[in-house]
Amino acid sequence: MINKLILIIIFGLILFIGGSFLIPPKVIEIIPSPPKISETPGAQTQVWEGGGRVGVQTQSPSDYNPPTTLPQKRAPKSITLILVGDIMLDRGVENMVEKYGQGDFKFPFLKIANELKEVDILFGNLEGPISDKGENVGSIYSFRNNPRAIEGLTFAGFNILSLANNHAFDYGREALEDTFLRLKTAGIDYVGAGFDEKEAYSPAIKEINKTKIGFLAYTNLGPETWKATEGNSGIAWIPENNLEKLKEEIKSAKENSDILIVSLHAGEEYQLEPTQFQVDFAKMAIDAGADLVVGHHPHVIQPVEKYKGGYIAYSLGNFVFDQSFSEETMKGQMIKVLIKSRAERSEARRGSLNFVRQAEGETGEETCFCDHLSPFAALGQMRQNLSDHGKIKEVIPMTIKINRYFQPEINK
Repeated sequence: MINKLILIIIFGLILFIGGSFLIPPKVIEIIPSPPKISETPGAQTQVWEGGGRVGVQTQSPSDYNPPTTLPQKRAPKSITLILVGDIMLDRGVENMVEKYGQGDFKFPFLKIANELKEVDILFGNLEGPISDKGENVGSIYSFRNNPRAIEGLTFAGFNILSLANNHAFDYGREALEDTFLRLKTAGIDYVGAGFDEKEAYSPAIKEINKTKIGFLAYTNLGPETWKATEGNSGIAWIPENNLEKLKEEIKSAKENSDILIVSLHAGEEYQLEPTQFQVDFAKMAIDAGADLVVGHHPHVIQPVEKYKGGYIAYSLGNFVFDQSFSEETMKGQMIKVLIKSRAERSEARRGSLNFVRQAEGETGEETCFCDHLSPFAALGQMRQNLSDHGKIKEVIPMTIKINRYFQPEINK
């Protein structure tokens, strides 16, 4: 009897265990731990812990709603240029570098470096060669900048310089050609001079954000023998009585540039008003296609004016110089130029498409990029946005003062 009972129990266990495999397993739901609320008084953030990523949330996952609009894309940046006046790093300036700057040619630019560091293009007129070659063939006012001066120019951010001036040949052709090589090695473009006529009179073109910005530089100072020719190095020397050839050169340069800037080294030293030649040249250049004309040589500031959609700064005065004999020569002007790039034009095109579709009679929830305007006015604005890439948006003259160490700084 007992044996039969044991057999029945064993048989029952076998049936129970075997049958359990035929029962579908119950799904077990794992519930995440509840949010831990920040104990900071008045705080609304919640820190989520356990299982998942720890982070800062402003609402619980159950309350989360996905954004209905995408994050706004940062607007394309305008191109920024700064144009400055005469730069001379010899004579009294070098004395200050040695005496107070421990021989470091960054010293002249220390007070203004912050204003220059965000600029895409920094342009100025370099007075005299940067070289240790050649012999003084000029006068007591001859300049030859120490080769170490390039360190200061690169520190300041200069990436293009005009060499078309009356000090280019102070130490002869050897020093001038050495200057070309040193600037090229330092990654600084130059304009208004070259190993031959073609280089001297050709524009230097810099491309920023798909926008081409061209530079030309000329001077009427010095003898005609300084003029670069087919077989000799020299500068872009021009006669005062024949501007027609220059007009064609400027037109050609503009055809290859979105923005064209022309520099002229001319005028009378220390005079506050431009000569008639300065006026005639500047207006001719604008008529030929230049967007901006800047002047050097008078060592004082002369007027800035707008002419037929272009801009003229007849003289920017000094930028780094040791002419401490007058208040006017210890001042200068920087011209800050904001340019609309092709990248901004592309944004304008994309933004304009919504309006074009609506103007053609399509319906929908699209928003016109200029929905505050009437359709016809908006269409005109769209066309303007698409066509004015590479245009000067703003020209901002800024006055600088040169301190007793011959350092330029913003005159606040």
